[in-house]
Amino acid sequence: MTEYGRGPGSEPWHPEDPLYGDQGWGGQQAAHGQSQYGGQQQPYPQDPYAQQQPQQPYPQQQQYGTPQDPYAQQQQQQPQQPQYNGGWDTGQQAGMPYGGQPQDPYQQQPGGYGEQHDYYGTPEAYPPPQPPGRREAVPEQQAPDWNPDVPQEETHPFFTGSDEPVGRDARDDEYDDEYDDDSRASRRGGRGGGERRGKGKKKSRSGCACLIVSVVLVGGLGGAAYLGYSYYQEQFGAAPDYAGDGSGQVEVEIPKGALGNEIANILKKKGVVKSVGAFTSAQNSNPRGKFIQAGVYLLKEEMSADNALKMMLDPKSQNPLVIPEGTKNVTVYAMIDKRLGLKKGSTAEIAETNAESLGLPDWAEDNPEVKDPLEGFLYPAAYPVSKGSKPEDTLKRMVSRANEEYGKAEVEEKATKLGLKNPWQLITVASLVQVEGKYKHDFDKVARVVYNRLKPGNTETVGRLEFDSTVNYIKGQSTLDLGPVDGLRRIDDPYNTYKIQGLPAGPISNPGADALHSAMNPAAGPWYYFVSVTEDKTVFATTNEEHERNRRKYEDEKAGQ
Repeated sequence: MTEYGRGPGSEPWHPEDPLYGDQGWGGQQAAHGQSQYGGQQQPYPQDPYAQQQPQQPYPQQQQYGTPQDPYAQQQQQQPQQPQYNGGWDTGQQAGMPYGGQPQDPYQQQPGGYGEQHDYYGTPEAYPPPQPPGRREAVPEQQAPDWNPDVPQEETHPFFTGSDEPVGRDARDDEYDDEYDDDSRASRRGGRGGGERRGKGKKKSRSGCACLIVSVVLVGGLGGAAYLGYSYYQEQFGAAPDYAGDGSGQVEVEIPKGALGNEIANILKKKGVVKSVGAFTSAQNSNPRGKFIQAGVYLLKEEMSADNALKMMLDPKSQNPLVIPEGTKNVTVYAMIDKRLGLKKGSTAEIAETNAESLGLPDWAEDNPEVKDPLEGFLYPAAYPVSKGSKPEDTLKRMVSRANEEYGKAEVEEKATKLGLKNPWQLITVASLVQVEGKYKHDFDKVARVVYNRLKPGNTETVGRLEFDSTVNYIKGQSTLDLGPVDGLRRIDDPYNTYKIQGLPAGPISNPGADALHSAMNPAAGPWYYFVSVTEDKTVFATTNEEHERNRRKYEDEKAGQ
């Protein structure tokens, strides 16, 4: 019977017999340039180093059939190769010369520096390769039986409630404790230390921590859902709103330039409407909703948005402090006291004390003869003055409005063109026109009378205005029966135009826009006098004789009625 790997008539193969031909496990393959069957080494013609290298003797072969374990050989001494000295210094490392024989990979090779190592003789090395006959089949891992009907045991600490996973090796705990006890320096190692920094396993979180995280996540999702729902309701849902006309009374101030959202926020804070969206929706649905004026409104609490809008569009609901044109400051102060519920004279005292800090323009004269520096600067208009506010706030608002209107009218440039010293005198002229002119359609002619009497060559009044309104301002009254002129000229006061020449020391009222316009654009005419004969008619005269005739005619007509 012919055995595998043996010729006919040979003995049966034994496991200890050498394999793979006559050389067996300990044999070597033919070296570079050497015959496979033991002939002499033949150098290649192209190999220049083959002439320089001495021929290596062929190592003695193992006899065929000699039982020898190829793994029992530890080292086989190789003949020392001559070092190549071709011009480079290769050091002490022995390289395989060209033309030499390759070494058997299963035998131990000499070390690079003359040392010889056994790569399979250390504990860390892999086991040497086994011949085919000695190789053992790797046992297959058997998959554990799994029964879908049997519930699996939970091992994660989140479900078991323990701090450690089921099946955790005690050595892991040992390692964790050892790692935790190490100091930071020992874990990091010294600068020159060669210790390897290990990585410890993080301890598992406790079930309580996981529960807290879960609660936080659930709370976050709930909060996000609520915000999303609120946003949807605000954007697409109907805004919350009260029903009905409301009850009680609340004072609401709407500032100048306020828009829909700002107005809605003010109403919501005051408790008038339930939501901003309800009011803005009502405002957008009403064609007049955009015409809400600045001011103070008397509204009710908890009104529907539609009713609140309708009430604000009704002028009767507004409750502003209205300053009529030509009103004197003493009257304005009394009106503020009454609106704010203050003691009589409180606002006048504040005005006198804080006049310089209320916003007067730079061109306002600081003349000690001026009775009230704020006269002419409490601009006549409607102002929101709500209860609880301060008097100085209202005064500042009025002065600010005057500065705004005077700036638009360009009073500084106009005063120069009219031959006046400064805008202060222009405001004074406007205040005289406002009080002396009974009707607005007469304001232009009244202004001309003022400027004609101020002329230096005036022979009719000799530069004096002689207006009854200035005497009334001095006495704090309003009457036409002032007495004889001689008595009036004896009143010694810088505001008495019967005595002084030129303009009074300051304005005698707060002029409106019409009086200011007439003061800047007087009518053309030679008039020096005027008298109102009827409620809607004023007669103007050039001379004093003409003026006296017109005055007597007026008195006779009035007496005959």
